[in-house]
Amino acid sequence: MANSLLQDLSSHQDREADLKLLRDAIAIESVTGNESRFALFLKDRMDELGLSTGSGEFLPGRLNVWGQSASSGSPGRHLMFVGHTDTVHVQGWAENWRGRTQESPFSGVEITGEIWGRGACDLKGGICAALSAIRLLKTAGYQPSGGLSFAFIGDEESGEKGTGVSAGAHDLVRRVSEGQISRPDFAVYVEPTRLQVYTAQIGFFIAEITIAGKSAYFGTPELGVDALKAAHSLLGRLWEHEAELSAGPSHELVGTSSILVTDIKGGGYIAVPGECKFSLIRKLRPGESLDVAVRLMEEVIRTTPVAEGITVSIDYPAGRDHRFGGSPVEIPQDDASARLLSQCVKQVVEDGGAIGGAPYWSEMPFLVNGIGCPAVYCAPGDISLAHTFEERIEVESYLAGVKAFALFIAEYCGLEKAR
Repeated sequence: MANSLLQDLSSHQDREADLKLLRDAIAIESVTGNESRFALFLKDRMDELGLSTGSGEFLPGRLNVWGQSASSGSPGRHLMFVGHTDTVHVQGWAENWRGRTQESPFSGVEITGEIWGRGACDLKGGICAALSAIRLLKTAGYQPSGGLSFAFIGDEESGEKGTGVSAGAHDLVRRVSEGQISRPDFAVYVEPTRLQVYTAQIGFFIAEITIAGKSAYFGTPELGVDALKAAHSLLGRLWEHEAELSAGPSHELVGTSSILVTDIKGGGYIAVPGECKFSLIRKLRPGESLDVAVRLMEEVIRTTPVAEGITVSIDYPAGRDHRFGGSPVEIPQDDASARLLSQCVKQVVEDGGAIGGAPYWSEMPFLVNGIGCPAVYCAPGDISLAHTFEERIEVESYLAGVKAFALFIAEYCGLEKAR
């Protein structure tokens, strides 16, 4: 069935309509905290596709939206596509491209076979590919016979102060648990993977460490307690811990654990530094415990010799599905649904569909752990271009994603002739 269906889908694909949907999506500014206009745009598109839609605030004035096919209440397997509606900021984009075709981050302009703009790959390309897939099936005269739904949630990106704590994902878990949204049997979170299928992802926590000493005039340094010297000792021990992690176990898909110190501030003008602050991010492999990883780091800090009078405090500002950060997660690489998706992608894109691991963190743990739903990441787009002034998505990869998702819906949910 798959080959003949793929031919049928290819003959019915409306390239211009698919690209227009993506351009229209990019045109709507949806930086974290300002997602609702884009969410309502998606709700309107789902209404046009004949889905039963809903919306609700996950924080005041900020909306999640969802939609279900008419068959979603019937017996059989239920597939859900999930994606975040927010993007990172666009500060500096226009200045970087001043006078160039891609000067506006919301233009969705096509340049040599690529669509440019903020969110093009992260992840409006994936969202639009999923919605275009159900439209393609309808255009070809089909509808899913099993359950199919979409959930588009805000607050995933963490680039804006006070945002990016996965408030939208927490709300989705609550609504599924309470029965407001049907519980899926398998989910595809449309983070960009270059149309590979990621069954695993890293975890993380961010630690902000403050070392407090006592400032004193440089001429009488014996009256002070040097926070920079203490920070030097702590950093040395943490980098030793990093070396131990790097030499330790390695996950087949995402590699070893690590610590990266990302920022340091301290010192004073002609005075003993009374305070120093630095930040680090800890990468976790699937199978590692956030609680254990935090305890080990804190033990390194606690056992590092420092001068009398030094105090150390630690803050964890990036809680997600866990109070300290984001959990690592994986499903079996041989999961039948993941393999089916892989096969569907390979039929459309010869070098697509490989099973891999995400070198980033997104909200798959909310699905796998929060509602007990096996999930993967899969979508067109290259994550290395996300959050940069180079963000764009290849037209042919995006269009291939539409067909691959349509084929997977057909294989997973089953098809019947549209009424």
